[in-house]
Formats: sequence, C-alpha cells, structure tokens
Amino acid sequence: MATPDDLVRRLRTLPAAAPLLPLLDGRPDVRIVGGAVRDLLLGGAPVDLDLVVEGDAAALAGALADALDGELQLHDRFGTATVRAAGRSYDVVRARAESYPQPGALPEVRPGTLADDLARRDFTVNAIALALDGRLDAVAHALEDLAAGRLRVLHADSFRDDPTRLLRLVRYATRLRFAVEPETAARARAALADGALATVTGTRIGGELRLLLREPAAAAALERVAAWGGGDALVPGLSFDAAVAARARALLPPDGRDDLLLLAVACLRVAPAELASWLDELGFAARERDTVVAAAGGAARTARRLRALAAGAGGPRPSAVAAVLRGAGPELAALAGALAAGDGGADGADRAAGGGVEDAASGAAGTAAAAVRRWLERDRGVRLEIGGDDLRAAGVPQGEAIGRGLAAALAAKLDGAAPDRDAELAAALAAAR
Repeated sequence: MATPDDLVRRLRTLPAAAPLLPLLDGRPDVRIVGGAVRDLLLGGAPVDLDLVVEGDAAALAGALADALDGELQLHDRFGTATVRAAGRSYDVVRARAESYPQPGALPEVRPGTLADDLARRDFTVNAIALALDGRLDAVAHALEDLAAGRLRVLHADSFRDDPTRLLRLVRYATRLRFAVEPETAARARAALADGALATVTGTRIGGELRLLLREPAAAAALERVAAWGGGDALVPGLSFDAAVAARARALLPPDGRDDLLLLAVACLRVAPAELASWLDELGFAARERDTVVAAAGGAARTARRLRALAAGAGGPRPSAVAAVLRGAGPELAALAGALAAGDGGADGADRAAGGGVEDAASGAAGTAAAAVRRWLERDRGVRLEIGGDDLRAAGVPQGEAIGRGLAAALAAKLDGAAPDRDAELAAALAAAR
C-alpha cells in the first residue's frame, strides 16, 4: 500500500481534489474519508470524494458549492450534504455517532468525534480517514484488512442494525475481489437465516440492489445474492445462471439495459405477478419494472418458438423471427436468444419453464442465437419505403387490407424478396387484394 506521503501527493493530483485544496488547507477538522481513502491506498484514483468534518457540514458544503459553482443538497436529518459539480459528487458529513432503535430502522444520530464517525461505518476498510498532511485515522484492523484483501464488519450487530450491509458486503467483495473474514461471513449467514432483510424497507433494499446491478462485477454479485436462503431471501424463486447471463449480455445491443437484463436472468423462476409486486416495493420505476417482468416472464416461451423455427428445414426466415420478436424489448430478445442457444435439451429455457421442450441439435441452438443477433443488430430497424397512403392511392380501401398489405411487404423486405420501393408495393398489393 502507499505511504502517507505518497497518498498526499496522489490526492493533490486528483482532478476531484484540486477544487478542495484552497478550502481544506489549514482545516485539521476535515478529512477525506471512506471508499476514496480505501481506493487511494490500493493505488486507485477515485472520482468522487467524501469528507467528514468535526463541525458544521452544511457550512463547508455551502462554501464548496460556491467555489465550484455547483449544486448543493442538504440532508438535515443526518447532518450531511451533497455537492455536485463538473460531473463529480462530494458528500460532506458531520462527524457523528449513531444508534439503532430497532433492527432495520434508520439510525438515530448525534454529533460526535472523528473516532465516533469511523466506528459507525460498515466495514473496516471503509473506516479510514486521511488528512491533507498525510495523517491516517482508522479503526482497529482497517489497514491490516486492507493489506490482506479482507472485509470485516465493525461490530457483532452490524447486519442486524442495517441489513442493507448484506448487499454491500457482496458488492464490495466482488468489486474489490476481497475475501470475507470468517466471523463476518458467519454473522451474515445468521442475519439472513433470522430474516434480517424483512426488517428493512423495500426502497432501501431496492437502492442497494440498483447499486449492485451497476457494478462491473454485477453478474458475480447477483449470483451470490441469488444463492441466499436457497434463492428465497429476497423474493421466492430468485436464481442465477451465469452461462445464460453471459450469452444474453453478448447479444444485448447498446440501447439495452444491462442491469435490467441481469435482474431478469435472476428472476426467470419468479412468478410474474409476484415479480411485479416486488419490484414496486423496491421502488423501481414502472418502465424498469415492466422491462424486467416482460423479459423474465416471456423469455422461455419466446426461446421455445425460436428453437422451433431454427430446427425447421432451411433455418428461420428473418420475417418469421421478426414475427416472434415483434414488440419485444432488447432485454427480452437477448434473454430469449440466450435461452434458445442453450446446449442440447436441458438448456436454460427448459429449466426456467420446468421442462417440456424437446431436445434440439446444437446447430439449431446456434442458428437461433444468430437469428436473434441479426434481428437485434439489423432487422428490427428495417422500415418500409411505402405507407398506407401508397396503398390507398393504388385503390386499396381503408381498413384491414392496408395492414395486411404492409405486413406482407415488410416480411418480403426482411426475407430479401422486396429490395426496392416498387417490389414493396407489389408485395403489399398482392396481399391486400
């Protein structure tokens, strides 16, 4: 790990730190704290910085916001503030002590010392503070745990006081590739077994879950979470197939949501109605909820249809694939393609649906995945050069025939039988009449 002098030099060169220096030089009551110090000690270059002040956090945050021409948000209940400027975020915290009136409740806070503030944090490696002169303050075991790559809670009731720390444990373990100290692991298992997660509000669980899903190692983290309580700790039926997730992510186009796709993979066995209700409890936006429910609930059925098309003579026509995927979002299409590409009979689609799908050759599986990739990358963007006005002008009456004609023209274009406008119109008129 870096020496104190190295830390100060590197801190002062961080783009996020430069605006702070005129304000913090000569302020022994202010420290950089938490994950930023941890990452500096590990050789990283944090983008956002957290500050702890033994005094008026609002005044310091206000001065910082003025200096940066930034946006200031105060959180009076906890004596904290957030400043956002130039794409960076600074959390300013008044040093405080905490107590929990009951498990899972929000803490009751009171002003405290720097030592109090470090002692209230989640894991030892996050309970380190750095002054601008290089002085480090840390809780017991913090530096040795950091050097050893180990996560340890600060006290025995940590997970019961704040069960969201269970999700944070997984998030940090997978991001940092740290081991979990044995006693901490035992306390986490005991808290899960005792139903600690049920004592905290859904929105707080949802907030932590969203953070986990945005991690670079989100798949590994979600796989760990899905194993809690046999898959039922968060919602009944939660599971995670890493191979399916990898195939789906490989198919997902840039306009898809990777975080929602991964959550859908984990929810393939969750009943759709229960899934929708759970996501509402977690505070997911309606559009996010609907995306996950559609992908998780429809992927296995769509995969079976894709495999059936791929097993046919000559493989699937692009128009037939488009018909199967009509209205599907990129997350549903990618997950269905991943399930359809499962090797042999007992693939992800079959397991998710409880069986009932006949074995298909690996060639058909690969063909199905290729067909989905083509639809995602090209065919879903195909548009006709003609429209309803062209058919009406050719004598087709308003009504069902117009729609039938346009659908036929699009199918012909997807299958390469209508390469230009005239061919589109001919295909549309033949179907309409």
